[in-house]
Amino acid sequence: MTTAATAETELNPEPPGSPEPAGSVPDVVRRRLATLENWLNPYSWLVTAVVVVIAGILRLNGLADAKGYIFDEVYYPTDAWDMLTHGVEWDAEKTNGPAYVVHPPLGKWLIALGELVFGNNEWGWRVPTAIAGTLMVLILIRVAYRLFHSILLAGTAGLLLSLDGFQLVLSRVSLLDIFLGLFILASFAAVLLDRDHYRRSLLRQLETGQKRWIVPWWLLVAGVLFGLACGVKWSALFFLPFFGGLVLVWRVRARQSAGLRRSILPDLGWGVLSVVLTFIFYLATWTGWFVTNTGYFRHYREANGLSEPPILGALLNLLHYHQEAYSFHSGLTSKHPYQSWPWQWLLIGRPVNFYWPGGTDCGAPNCARQIILLGTPILWWSFLPALAVVLWFGLARRDWRAWAILVPVAAGLLPWFYYAIKDGRTMFSFYALPALPFLILAVVYALGAIMTPREGIAQGKARTDRQLVGTVVVGMYVAIVALCFAYFFPIFVGISIPYEDWSARMWLGSRWI
Repeated sequence: MTTAATAETELNPEPPGSPEPAGSVPDVVRRRLATLENWLNPYSWLVTAVVVVIAGILRLNGLADAKGYIFDEVYYPTDAWDMLTHGVEWDAEKTNGPAYVVHPPLGKWLIALGELVFGNNEWGWRVPTAIAGTLMVLILIRVAYRLFHSILLAGTAGLLLSLDGFQLVLSRVSLLDIFLGLFILASFAAVLLDRDHYRRSLLRQLETGQKRWIVPWWLLVAGVLFGLACGVKWSALFFLPFFGGLVLVWRVRARQSAGLRRSILPDLGWGVLSVVLTFIFYLATWTGWFVTNTGYFRHYREANGLSEPPILGALLNLLHYHQEAYSFHSGLTSKHPYQSWPWQWLLIGRPVNFYWPGGTDCGAPNCARQIILLGTPILWWSFLPALAVVLWFGLARRDWRAWAILVPVAAGLLPWFYYAIKDGRTMFSFYALPALPFLILAVVYALGAIMTPREGIAQGKARTDRQLVGTVVVGMYVAIVALCFAYFFPIFVGISIPYEDWSARMWLGSRWI
């Protein structure tokens, strides 16, 4: 990763550069509308491939070693297998009828794809989550490259996510949250691509002097991906106003940079269309429920003596289903030994024990074997200081990249604070998974700030001592995180170790036990 392309790293919003032929467009306008142009850089894709392979090996190797259902695998893989037969979740044990479930179907359909190919076994129901976790690493690398224009920082972002125990565990267990994290991150990536596409289109208009419609294809793609995120878990909706706000602000700032004052209404229209696509593709995730007559509440109105006209009746029945499911979630306050509050999550105050079968064959009289949902501590305890750095740069230098990181972090965490305070709802640390990629971007941003001079980096300028020292700091930090990850690896993947070694890893004592 120590290529000449790493010299592109910059955290100053408008670094100095050599003048370019501008024609009728001032050079300052060109700089303000500048976007990443060399996204096909072969070195960036080489780094991407290497890191993704590392992530894939960590997530796929020994995936089926933990036998039986882990934690909430008692729900989702069994629902997924029933959906292959009945088209909907099915309660074969109690009623031999449709099961009442409180999450949308898409995540279970993705698990079902693995079971369809590999069978109803540990490998079959965990492969989809492992693939989803690996794809998150891929997307994060490309997002970081587009944000920072640095192969070094992009590769660092991917490595940090690859070496995080929290994301690793959720990639190796068949729960829904990893799919939610994937689609939220993919939605953000599409929004980021839309920002660049919009700015390039404005610049082209200024160069040609011709006004034309800008069709925001990537914004429409973001709407589709966001609909799929909602089709996994409703908590995806927390991100809608935050992402919408980013899109609106980026468009207004782009037009200001271009010196345009035209109406914002066309952009609002495209935004509405993107939300319509979200709704359409969300409904599409319920296809199995619509095309069969056996889903829960599928004919609720008919069963209760109400009219049930075609199409509208099905939609009204689905609305009733949603109302009942929302009532379940909002009233879920029962205590759980591994529940935690949002203010504990970034401090790793209460991880979740996923698996404790009893260890054997570890070469010691007493053995322990565990899978614990625990973030790599050195990495996670870096999040709060990194967020402080990003907030400072966002306020002091008005760097748009700082807000591009902070806004999704707020979307992923702040709503849970509200519900924790409002009604004391039962929560678990894995609810923080969609915010994790953006927390890692905050760490990478802070590392980039260490290695970047205040005046920025001019094109073709020789590497400075600040950059060299910063690169060493980045390497040392990643190495420390990697060592910490290796130390905790046995309890991330369920390797049997001596009980004393397991106990030594319980750094926060009873909070982790």
